[in-house]
This record gives sequence, C-alpha cells and structure tokens, in this order.
Amino acid sequence: MELSNKSEYALLALLELASCYNSGESLQIRQIAALQDIPNRYLEQLLATLRRGGLIKSIRGAKGGYVLARDPRKITILDAFNCIEGSDVVSSPDDTSPTTVESDVIHEVWQEARQAAYGVMQNYTLQDLCERRAVRRNMELMYYI
Repeated sequence: MELSNKSEYALLALLELASCYNSGESLQIRQIAALQDIPNRYLEQLLATLRRGGLIKSIRGAKGGYVLARDPRKITILDAFNCIEGSDVVSSPDDTSPTTVESDVIHEVWQEARQAAYGVMQNYTLQDLCERRAVRRNMELMYYI
C-alpha cells in the first residue's frame, strides 16, 4: 500500500488549511500551491474533490479562498483518503477469489495489513499532523553549542 501523489497533495493542502483554522483565515489556491509546491491546476481539481466530499468550503469574493468545513480535530486522515481515493478502496474486498489454500492465506494476511493501515489513518487527525509539524519545525530551530 502506497501513498499516491494525489492523496499526499490533498493532505498537504488540508494541512495548510488546518493551520489557518483557528484564525478563520481562508487560503487561496495560489497560496497553498506556493507553500507546498503543488501545481495550481492539479490543486484546483483536488480542492474541488475535497469540497464535494464536505471536507472544505469555498469562500467567494476578493478575500475568498478555502477553509476547512469542520474542526481539524474532527477530520481524520482516513476521511481525506476516502474522499480523494474513494471509499470503495477501503471497504471493497479483493475482486480475485483465491484458488488455492496458499492464495487464501496470502489474501487474508494482506486484508489484515490493509485493515491495520486504515486503523492507523483513522486514529490521526489533521490537528495531529499540525502538531507533529510544529514539533519538527521547533526541532529544526534548535541550536547546539
């Protein structure tokens, strides 16, 4: 199981929006794109998907942009993943039916591994990502003599 560029870019955009949540400030596409080095056109498509999925809202006007639709403590990484990749990726069983005992065992273990990964994504929120980023940035600022 790999993190696709699509999901990674979506999480990066959500992370930027989460960092502005408490101030109520909206971010424009070009700001998010510049902060995270994401192509503007691609980001537009991702933000449209996130908006349709109910994770973000768009604000019109000169000071418009995008904001999170709800508190970053209530948006899990799995919510974002399901929105971008589709919830059927998480819940659908493998289409191939195992033909041997060995294949059956392998598919069971693979399903268990996927469930564990989804469990981890369910346990982390956008707020958790913001806090981890803040800790890492503070560590980078430390100077040792």
